[in-house]
Amino acid sequence: MLDAIRWDSDLIRRYDLAGPRYTSYPTAVQFHGQVGTFDLFHALRDSRKAQRPLSLYVHVPFCANICYYCACNKVITKDRGRAQPYLQRLEQEIQLVACHLDPAQTVEQLHFGGGTPTFLSHDELRQLMAHLRKHFNLLNDDSGDYGIEIDPREADWSTMGLLRELGFNRVSIGLQDLDPAVQRAVNRLQSLEETRAVIDAARTLQFRSINIDLIYGLPKQTPDNFARTVEEVISLQPDRLSVFNYAHLPERFMPQRRINSSDLPSPAHKLEMLQRTIEQLTAAGYRYIGMDHFALPDDELAIAQEEHTLQRNFQGYTTHGHCDLIGLGVSAISQIGDLYCQNSSDLNAYQNSLASAQLATSRGLVCNADDRLRRAVIQQLICNFKLEFAEIEQQFNIDFQGYFGALWPQLQGMAEDGLIRLERERIEVLPAGRLLVRSVCMVFDAYLEQQNRQRFSRVI
Repeated sequence: MLDAIRWDSDLIRRYDLAGPRYTSYPTAVQFHGQVGTFDLFHALRDSRKAQRPLSLYVHVPFCANICYYCACNKVITKDRGRAQPYLQRLEQEIQLVACHLDPAQTVEQLHFGGGTPTFLSHDELRQLMAHLRKHFNLLNDDSGDYGIEIDPREADWSTMGLLRELGFNRVSIGLQDLDPAVQRAVNRLQSLEETRAVIDAARTLQFRSINIDLIYGLPKQTPDNFARTVEEVISLQPDRLSVFNYAHLPERFMPQRRINSSDLPSPAHKLEMLQRTIEQLTAAGYRYIGMDHFALPDDELAIAQEEHTLQRNFQGYTTHGHCDLIGLGVSAISQIGDLYCQNSSDLNAYQNSLASAQLATSRGLVCNADDRLRRAVIQQLICNFKLEFAEIEQQFNIDFQGYFGALWPQLQGMAEDGLIRLERERIEVLPAGRLLVRSVCMVFDAYLEQQNRQRFSRVI
């Protein structure tokens, strides 16, 4: 079993910098407009030839209400009719993409995100899933990893029953905070009873896994009231927990301008919230997976981390990193072999492209040899907290210390500070460095010095 993480306030103060979350390397900041539909078709053909399994991500951008903290690509509307033209274009995209793949390529993973996927009516959800099953090889034996994001204010027992019937077996529930003052400050009023009802339904209907999302650093939060939220959440016994650091970037995300910055907790209080949350979750038996994620010891993520098979992609930590990821819908990102590509983030541009029978690919990147090497290094560090040089040397035919010689002084400094153990054969991220693993990964990021750090959230 991995050692527990160790809280070191001095290290956190020194290494709590702004940086990428490394759901990919290179990150989406490096995407450019020279990648288009031709590159996507070429990558899909290679996927078909290799018969690689698939992971599908479907983006449903609509929300009935705005949450002020949100930085997602979404459309706020009370008009449920707006979903229908979007679904028509989404179904076109599904058909256009699927015809370049082999029907034998199984969909091991499926995830509906947003927005609020349950903004869709029951008939619309049935229609969309039927279309996916028609064009992709979705598994019918409940062995797939099929998840959907749930807003408990937009779901009830009948909705949960429908989702289970359609093949979903995992749910991710947005909660953020239970304190009424915090909820009012971010315009998300959601009771514990609403959340518990959805979880009870999921358990009764034998969903395989329940994840709950929390955010620390929101307006009106204090260490004490957030600790009470965490205690209530522990009592719900989710299989996984995501505890995100709120990044207040009102210059980039317009809804955040409605948050009164004087209501935000101080950096010291944010750190105290995180420290107490870690202590509470650890005492309750949760394992720190990394990058804000916790899981019970018998969860697939925890087991994969023990077995060094855990991976990371645009959907976060995953046991399906060997799959080609196909992103469908406005702003969705695909990762197919060495190609990253993203659909237009503008709803009208996305729909107009498909109305002209064209895919909505707007930007992306094709990894070069150096990108592939650094991606493998960062993946090992962020997933396993360990990097064996021999594995990288064998895979990429390099001498590790020779290739990364210029980075050695930085790595030695981190070793002296106690973040990592640096040996001739390996790097190991120590318990005091695990909360700061992004900072270790940033050493290997060849693009970071060219980037505006204000685009990223802080490590803690």
